[in-house]
Amino acid sequence: MAPVVYSEIIGWNDEELKNELAASKMKLTKLKFNHAITPLENTNVLKETKRHIARIHTEFKKRQLSKQA
Repeated sequence: MAPVVYSEIIGWNDEELKNELAASKMKLTKLKFNHAITPLENTNVLKETKRHIARIHTEFKKRQLSKQA
């Protein structure tokens, strides 16, 4: 799976952001459980997933602040 760049996230609507956030959180949880049982070959996947979640949260916050202004 290719990493999603922030410019793509900006183009998503609110519903797509919510769906992607839920899917990413589920993926991170599964990765953590799998890593606890048997170590992952590439642990950078955990870091990339966390950053993806943070980018989505950033876009949500940006939209919330722009609505208030």
